[in-house]
Amino acid sequence: MVRVRNPFKRQDSFSVPLGALARAPGATSSPPDTVPTLPVSGETTPGAAGLDLDDDEDKDKAAFEEQPTARTSAHDVAPHRATDPAAREADELDAEDVLANGKERPIETAADLGTRCLSLDDDPTMPIHTLRMYILGLGLTCFSAVLGQIFYFRPTSLTVSQLFLIVISFILGRAWSAALPNASRGRFWALLNPCEFNLKEHVAINIMCATATASAQAINVFAADELYYNLEANYGVAIFTLIGSQLLGYGLAGLCRAVIVFPTYCVYPSLIPVVQLFDLVHRDKDYTAQRRRLRFFLVVFVGIFVWEWIPEFIAPSLTGISIFCLARQDSAWVTRIFGGSYPNEGMGLFQFCFDWSYISGAGPLYTPLATQLSIYAGCAVCAIIACAMYANNVWQAHNFPFMSQDLFFENGTQYDQSLILNADYTLNSTALGEQGLPWLCPSYGMYYLGCNLAIGATITYVALWYREPIVNAAKAFRKGVVHDAHYAKMRVYSEVPMWVYGGIVLSSFAMAMATCYTGHSHLPWWALLIAILIAAVFLPVLSVFYAITGWQVGLTTLAQMLGAAVVPGNPQANMYFALYSSSSVTQGINMAVDLKLAQYTKIPPRTTLSMQTLGTVVGAILQLIIMKQIISSHRELLTDVQGNNFWSGQNVQSFNTEAVTWGALAKHMYGPSGTYLVIPLAVVIGLACPLPFYALHRFFPCLGADKVVVPLFVYAFGYLNAGINSQNFFCVVLAFVSQWYLRKHRSTWFRKYNFLLSAALDGGTQVFVFVATFAIQGGAGRTVTMP
Repeated sequence: MVRVRNPFKRQDSFSVPLGALARAPGATSSPPDTVPTLPVSGETTPGAAGLDLDDDEDKDKAAFEEQPTARTSAHDVAPHRATDPAAREADELDAEDVLANGKERPIETAADLGTRCLSLDDDPTMPIHTLRMYILGLGLTCFSAVLGQIFYFRPTSLTVSQLFLIVISFILGRAWSAALPNASRGRFWALLNPCEFNLKEHVAINIMCATATASAQAINVFAADELYYNLEANYGVAIFTLIGSQLLGYGLAGLCRAVIVFPTYCVYPSLIPVVQLFDLVHRDKDYTAQRRRLRFFLVVFVGIFVWEWIPEFIAPSLTGISIFCLARQDSAWVTRIFGGSYPNEGMGLFQFCFDWSYISGAGPLYTPLATQLSIYAGCAVCAIIACAMYANNVWQAHNFPFMSQDLFFENGTQYDQSLILNADYTLNSTALGEQGLPWLCPSYGMYYLGCNLAIGATITYVALWYREPIVNAAKAFRKGVVHDAHYAKMRVYSEVPMWVYGGIVLSSFAMAMATCYTGHSHLPWWALLIAILIAAVFLPVLSVFYAITGWQVGLTTLAQMLGAAVVPGNPQANMYFALYSSSSVTQGINMAVDLKLAQYTKIPPRTTLSMQTLGTVVGAILQLIIMKQIISSHRELLTDVQGNNFWSGQNVQSFNTEAVTWGALAKHMYGPSGTYLVIPLAVVIGLACPLPFYALHRFFPCLGADKVVVPLFVYAFGYLNAGINSQNFFCVVLAFVSQWYLRKHRSTWFRKYNFLLSAALDGGTQVFVFVATFAIQGGAGRTVTMP
């Protein structure tokens, strides 16, 4: 038996295989289990997250085959007590979850989150494929696709929130169930209303419509083609490009699911509030404690909806309040350092933010503490570097704004990229010599630098800290044993065969190959293969990192850089290269998240895949139609730098700018003689960044160097480069309150209410954003200002 060091300072207990606990004197007779104990915060020690697959492997496998439930609770042992609310309160905890002083053991590991915060209950007979599910699912998919595409062309970037869709689908499902006669009235009504709206219908609807909530990256390509290159792809080519680029990521994720979905260490922290919300509205609605949790959720949900009208409409100054800025309103340096309540105003140090719509993006109530502290430590370094660069005029900083995402001439005026391109949008070297190279604002250059450092660091970080659990998980899957309590419950459902996911990858490759040549992408077949290979290599690494730390490292910058090396001097090819590499990774991670959601809520794997595929196809078609309609009606506004208060092409402009700088100017800007050579070199530098922390922990473990999530620490070097930064200080405070104080000292409250609080705050805010978008912010064609 291997004793695994707990990642937190408090050492009341050691994480050990539950099978060993079951064999210990006085232990309950639960089946042997070897749930991996990788800390969900990314705080690990060498060898701390391995699966116990040595001496007890055959015994564990046999136990799992005999009984699919990987963890036996007191409620399972004494089901006759389930009707007594007081007894059920006591049955929530197993013996090993109670400390010697009688208090609940802190939630420390991935296994704790999976078994103590989420329900293991399942009813395999619960209907899923009902007419109600398909009608509501397709309807909300269409709604999400249309609204998400409209939001993409808005001045303020918005997406259709998953929590918002959960609330809306629940209301519609319950209304359907209550309004129509039930199955007892005959076969017709049994088809329309077969049962009460249930958990699995609800989750299946959410999985389907979640695929269309945000604009697909292929839409970026088509929009840029039409607006800047006068290339209009026909519907057939565009639809198959959309479907192929998204399904490619799904197929790759399915092939890797043994290491990015099934194991216990793959928590995906952002899913915990979502699953708790599903459990809240569908499980034990008459249970006394559950009613208290439901009342708590509703009060917070309504409260934040009402409150958001104040900072968003009545008193926008509450977005960010800085004592330093109020004291020195005439100081540009004070504004740069402490300002941040307006876009590109400053870095927002020590500002107080009272607008949850900005705070929610960081997920301070569910993102592991190590993740958040690593990011904010990097932000402190970012502030020092940014000020030093500006003060010392690095990269001609004095000629440019302190923060901006535009390209500039050296004198500080905005760069016109059309002056250096030929009619076919390839680089005109003569014109480039006349106009000169564009310059980046130093803070935006740091953003690129941080992204590349993070990509390199992630590779080394995952290899050093998570190599053992990944390898063990793959070995266990090949032997037919996956040690996870939720996966054990999923054994009653038929799994999607590997050949199906392999077929999806091959069919997606065929679609990509056909559309690349018929859609004038300028991307040769061998470059497409390289792009797909990059996606296949990085997907498991980035997925595991996201699953454990709760933070996704983007691949776009590296993909554009590699695309410039593979097909140099061609912005068009660069866009498609990034589409089939970085976008495929993003779609694959989304697939992994949905598969994990299905595992937590016990949705059959084949149902999950069919819902994702159906939602992707329907959403792609609608997104393309809406995109073409918007461009045909508002082309001039979308190509204008400012746009208006309703339509803006800022997202397409930014995407095209990056394609031009990397596709046409990479050799000049980022080459050996370029000003920004350090940016591509940052990938190699990033590979070495985790090594000092790893070595420091090996020789001086008491220093806690293992708690530094190095990729996020270096990523944050460019974290404060743009936008509104007023929320960061408040997020640090919330992180300590939630992920340290409540998690360690108020474990029961943390387990019951913390993630529910996050779901209520985020859900209520997203409902407000939806209402306000159409009521006062111009979504219906009319903007209302506060009197």
